[in-house]
Amino acid sequence: MNKTFLLPVIALISVSCATKAPYQDPVPTHKSLTISSTYVNEDRVINIWTPIDYEEGSKGYPVLYMPDGGIKEDFPHIANSLAQLIEHKIIPPLILVGIENTNRRRDLTGVSAVAKDSLYCPLTDGAANFRAFITKELIPEIEKKYSTTGEKGIIGESLAGLFVMETLFLSPSTFDYYIAFDPSLWWNDHYLEWHAADYLDEFPEKRISLWFAGSGVKDISIHTNNLAKTLKEKSPSTLRWTYSDEPKEKHHTLFRATKEKAIRWTFGNNELVDAIKQQHKCHENLYRPVTT
Repeated sequence: MNKTFLLPVIALISVSCATKAPYQDPVPTHKSLTISSTYVNEDRVINIWTPIDYEEGSKGYPVLYMPDGGIKEDFPHIANSLAQLIEHKIIPPLILVGIENTNRRRDLTGVSAVAKDSLYCPLTDGAANFRAFITKELIPEIEKKYSTTGEKGIIGESLAGLFVMETLFLSPSTFDYYIAFDPSLWWNDHYLEWHAADYLDEFPEKRISLWFAGSGVKDISIHTNNLAKTLKEKSPSTLRWTYSDEPKEKHHTLFRATKEKAIRWTFGNNELVDAIKQQHKCHENLYRPVTT
């Protein structure tokens, strides 16, 4: 690889692996708890946002889990977006669970055989431990403390998007809904992209939804577009998916520019809406998307 090409690649990878910059979004009313994890061997702070009608009864709610879910990370702006979409009857009520970062590079990347990847993130499979923490410690704790339907989703961008996509392929039954923005598919010589067809051949019978997006950054869009082609050719009938190609967006703008589109597609017009309508005994048209 020549030096002129290497410089933008290093810049992109450095941004993907970096600790996320704070935003000034209003912090919504929420609760927090701390879980002492044996899988990541540390205490983890968890932030939980519930919809406004949560305290009104014993109805169950789907849960959306989010890496990068600290108060100074993406938790506030996603919680505020959900609140607006729920208020306008665009999506049914759901619970947001944000996982605050301690070591983002370690937790969100799987194993890599590419030596140069170690310049940016650990090569060890920290994602496997983080996934075990979520599935074996966090989810049971949330389902014990909160009224849920058992429906689960996960949302993330960049390295968190990579974690979302890796979970989809390695352990697809973990969640019902997957949302990824500019997933860092370059990791490990874009291993997930290369092997996506093999994973799709082993996909479970369970119905699963995937929404993912790629910005105009060349070294990301090439992989997200290739993955979309593989999904078009190989995805099973049980996988409901869509790819949002966003060539006008940059890596740091994509999440906020498309988050509402992603949430509306994922939760606004599928079987979950019908189930929640029945559970909440709502009017037939209550959760129809609003035309804007």
